[in-house]
Amino acid sequence: MKRSIVAPIFIVALSVSAGGWLLQQGVDRAENVYVRVRVLQEVVDRVESSFVDEVDPGSLYESAIDGLIRDLGDPHSSFLPASEYEDLRIRTEGEYGGVGLEVTERNGYVTVVSPIPGGPAGRMGIRAGDQFYEIEGVRADTMVTDQAVELLRGRPGSPVTVRMLRPGVEEPIEFTISREIIRLMAVPFAIMMDDQIGYVPLRTVRETSADEVRAAVDSLRNEGMRALVFDLRGNPGGLLDQGIAVTDLFLEEGQGIVETRGRAGDQNETFQASRPDRYPDLPVVVLVDGGSASASEIIAGALQDYDRAVLIGETTFGKGSVQSLYRLTGGDVLRLTTAKWYTPVGRSIHLEPEARRNGERSHTLSISGQLVDPVDLDGRPTYESAAGRTLYGGGGITPDLFVLPETLSGSEVSAVQRLFARGGGFSLALFNYAVEYVSDRPDLEPGFAVSDADLDAFFATLPEFGAGVDRADFEGAERFVRYQLEGEIAFQAWGEAGQFRQLLEHDRQLARAVEVLTGVESPADLIEDVAAETSDEAPVAGA
Repeated sequence: MKRSIVAPIFIVALSVSAGGWLLQQGVDRAENVYVRVRVLQEVVDRVESSFVDEVDPGSLYESAIDGLIRDLGDPHSSFLPASEYEDLRIRTEGEYGGVGLEVTERNGYVTVVSPIPGGPAGRMGIRAGDQFYEIEGVRADTMVTDQAVELLRGRPGSPVTVRMLRPGVEEPIEFTISREIIRLMAVPFAIMMDDQIGYVPLRTVRETSADEVRAAVDSLRNEGMRALVFDLRGNPGGLLDQGIAVTDLFLEEGQGIVETRGRAGDQNETFQASRPDRYPDLPVVVLVDGGSASASEIIAGALQDYDRAVLIGETTFGKGSVQSLYRLTGGDVLRLTTAKWYTPVGRSIHLEPEARRNGERSHTLSISGQLVDPVDLDGRPTYESAAGRTLYGGGGITPDLFVLPETLSGSEVSAVQRLFARGGGFSLALFNYAVEYVSDRPDLEPGFAVSDADLDAFFATLPEFGAGVDRADFEGAERFVRYQLEGEIAFQAWGEAGQFRQLLEHDRQLARAVEVLTGVESPADLIEDVAAETSDEAPVAGA
């Protein structure tokens, strides 16, 4: 009887004691924060009054704030003083000049995610994976992304000089880029290929992306298209609402597209398809690579989760976080990551900085000169698609079929990197030679090939643009040079669609997509065929 009375008393006493302890801990924690704020104020006051050199107190506070944000370890959070934010807002909302790059922080450097196709930086030869060493003579290794973007933007027609670090190239490469107004079609062209397979590239996710994709697919359907290759390679993303709208074209009403999850309740939201699948009988293959980022990853992830499309190519970039802007006292602005994006089955799109390979990227290059990463599924969590297929999480979107692009040998890579070291001179020489080549050949037709004599003539022009190299290096990089030269000539002659057709024979990822779609009659048949192909082993790199 006594034990039945004592036990509740003991429990109540313990609860009161624990509650008091927790309450005291809360008070102590609050007091500790207050003390630390006082200490910070005392440090600033003492530095301002007693440091050997005169110091601006405002800069001390900004340095403290910058240090706080940098310690978050998040490249997308930053503090913008009122003057910088207003300038950035005007440039962003109004008409401004830029260089056409999607950038983010990676391993301590502002890094190129992807050049915007057709933009001035891409034409000058800046590539995905390049890291900013200097912008207009200012060291960039301590810059946050917004600071770099502010320096890169400016009056259309004005030049900006940058120095870039590139894996395998010992010294920074210098480029002088003329800023342009960046206005690009989201879908530059749409083409019908063999066996009634259509091809639609989505280059960026902007205000008109959903309308452009719908118009392109509808047009090809009217031409008899029975299957689609939807190309998101090199697509750096863009507007969230347009990423959702593009995905909505291919999903059924009510199916989830993307979920945001944050610590604050108002940051948790699920976005769903609002209308029926516009193309329910259309088999779709989506092409992705390391330059596919942000909103393009939302599209790819949702279509893969619901088995609406098969993904082919390489693992995407892994930019899956939401940034909110908070106005502060005095007009300053805090840009803070408040949530992360998740696919419908719960895969995080965001690849955490520590999960990236500490900058130790592969030095293998594709024939186009892009870095190629090996297949890496070790340690990735697994999920199931709607049809029970194995999907991989852990950041970025992994394809169903890994297919690497056509790559260069080790000796070719070394020779190409020595060409890269000449900076924008090589690209300028390439452009000028292509323009003259097209002008001198009014009867040029698609499918042409540059001759050895053409290569000799191009080599002779390189010193004029500061891009002179040893003959041995030029010959060692011949396969890359031919690819670049034929692509630039085709672009000058027939635009992006003509360039696509000219270089088609080198596109292994697209060839694999066509192979997978050949003979397939429905989306279900496509999923079944690929599931059977990958059921016995993990996806492997294609030859």
